[in-house]
Amino acid sequence: MEYFTEQHAIVRKIWGSADTVLFIFAGAAAEFALNKAVDWLYFTGKLPADPIGRLFSTVGYARQIIFAEKEKAYAAIDKMSKIHSAVESSRGMHIPDYAYRDVLFMLIYYSIAAFEMLERKLTRQEKEEVTAVFCAVGHRMKIPGLPAGYEEWKLMHSRHLEDDLHRSHYTVDLYKQYKRSLGKARYLVLLEVQKRLVPPRVKALLQLNGVSFLSPALVLYKICRTLKVEWLLKSLLLPRAYIKQIKALEYKTSASET
Repeated sequence: MEYFTEQHAIVRKIWGSADTVLFIFAGAAAEFALNKAVDWLYFTGKLPADPIGRLFSTVGYARQIIFAEKEKAYAAIDKMSKIHSAVESSRGMHIPDYAYRDVLFMLIYYSIAAFEMLERKLTRQEKEEVTAVFCAVGHRMKIPGLPAGYEEWKLMHSRHLEDDLHRSHYTVDLYKQYKRSLGKARYLVLLEVQKRLVPPRVKALLQLNGVSFLSPALVLYKICRTLKVEWLLKSLLLPRAYIKQIKALEYKTSASET
């Protein structure tokens, strides 16, 4: 049986951990709010109505593809393309190519950054693997102008941060919706994670000033994880409505994959 990603690929280890995926989620929340094409996400009304659920959906879709058999992954990507085409037809406009690339670049960046924050530094080869996986998704979607490898992605990502992000009324509104959905305490935790995780350009645009106090919390969390009581801490920090979805992010290798 052939899978979209190799069974021992680093991207599976990254996306098989609920902890890492939640940090990817936090970074995505920041960049979605700044992207110049965020109006497309507002067009359907789904993002402002349920921003946490919408971001879970995006992250969950990427995760589904990573662990799927190759043909099922292709089917999921094709379905995603059809959904986007339907939205384009409804609006009478085309989603710009850069918007698709931005999402892929975001997933590459936060996959690497989140894993390195929680686990260890990735090797150059592992970073190439992460880049290749998400570019493979892009090629299936027929997105033009994708990088040939990690080094080219780094250059393109730097340009993307300068050219495709800006602070707008959508940014302000979306952060209000984050606060509404998460509650004040959890919202402050989100901001602390973003301070530590996002690139300097994103941090500046979002005015995430000051030093993050996340480091002591990470030490505490890693101790809890070693003692296998981390879910006690998570239950305090995460909205109850999403606990089941978060637990489902832990990927268990099936017998057919070993």
